Amino acid sequence: MASASPTILLLRQLRRRPVVLAAAAVLGIILAVALLSPWIVPYDPMKMDILNRLKPPVGGHWFGTDEFGRDVLSRVMQGTRLSLLVGFLVVILATALGAVLGLLGGYIRALDGALMRFTDALMAFPDILLAIAFMAALGPSLFNVVLALGVVYTPRVARVVRAATLVLRELPFVEAATALGATTPRIVLRHVLPNLLSPMIVQGTFIFAYAILTEAALSFLGVGVPPTTPTWGNMIAGAQQYFRQADWLILFPGLAIVLTVLSLQMVGDGLRDALDPRLQKVT
Repeated sequence: MASASPTILLLRQLRRRPVVLAAAAVLGIILAVALLSPWIVPYDPMKMDILNRLKPPVGGHWFGTDEFGRDVLSRVMQGTRLSLLVGFLVVILATALGAVLGLLGGYIRALDGALMRFTDALMAFPDILLAIAFMAALGPSLFNVVLALGVVYTPRVARVVRAATLVLRELPFVEAATALGATTPRIVLRHVLPNLLSPMIVQGTFIFAYAILTEAALSFLGVGVPPTTPTWGNMIAGAQQYFRQADWLILFPGLAIVLTVLSLQMVGDGLRDALDPRLQKVT
C-alpha cells in the first residue's frame, strides 16, 4: 500500500489539533482583512471629524472614534495591513540572512566559530533593546523597522539552520554526493537546503509573531513607524492620554495584536508538532 504524501500527513496531524485549526481560521480572517482593507473599510482611516471625536462604539462607528474623530474600526483594519506587512517582510529578511549564516557555519567548519560568536553577540541583547538601538541609529521609517527587526531576529534562524545542517552533513546521501565529486555549493543548495525548509517555516511563524509585537512596541515608544501611519502600536501610543475617558482606543488595537500573535504562535506550535518526524504516525 502506497504511503500517504507529506501534505496529507501534515493535514492529518493538524486535524488532531482542533485548537490549531481554529487559530488558523482566525489567522485566515485577519489575513483577508489585511488584503481587502482598502476596499472594505467603512470610512477613510485618515479622515478627521472633530464634531464626532471620542464617540463610544455605536451603530455608525462600531469601534468608536478617536481624538480626531477618525473611525477606529477603519484604522484597526488599515493597521492590520501594515502590521502584517512588517511581520512578513521581517520573516523574509531574517530567514534569508539566517539561512546563509546557518548554512555557512554548519557546513564550513572554518567559518563556524566566527559566525556563531557573531550571532551569540546579537542574542546577548534583549530583542527590544537591540531594535531600539538600531532605530536610534537609522531613524523612524517603515523600511528601517523591517531592516532593524530583520537583523534582530536573524540569529534565531541561524542557530536553527546551523544545528540542522550539522546533522544533515553527516548523513549518507550527503556523503554520497561528496564522493561523487559534487561541489560544496551544489551539495548545500540541492541536498541540504531543501531538508531545512520545515524547521525554517516553523521558526518563521514564531518570528512573524515576535516582529508584530516588537513593531507595536517600537511604535508605542515613538521610534518605529512614523506616528502618522495607522499601525496598531501607533494607535495605542496615541490613545494613552485618553485611556480613562475612551478605553476603546486601546482595547480594540490591543485585541487585534493579541489575536494575531496568539494565532501565529498556536499555528507555529501545531506545525512544529506536525512536521516533527518523531511525532508523525504513518497510517
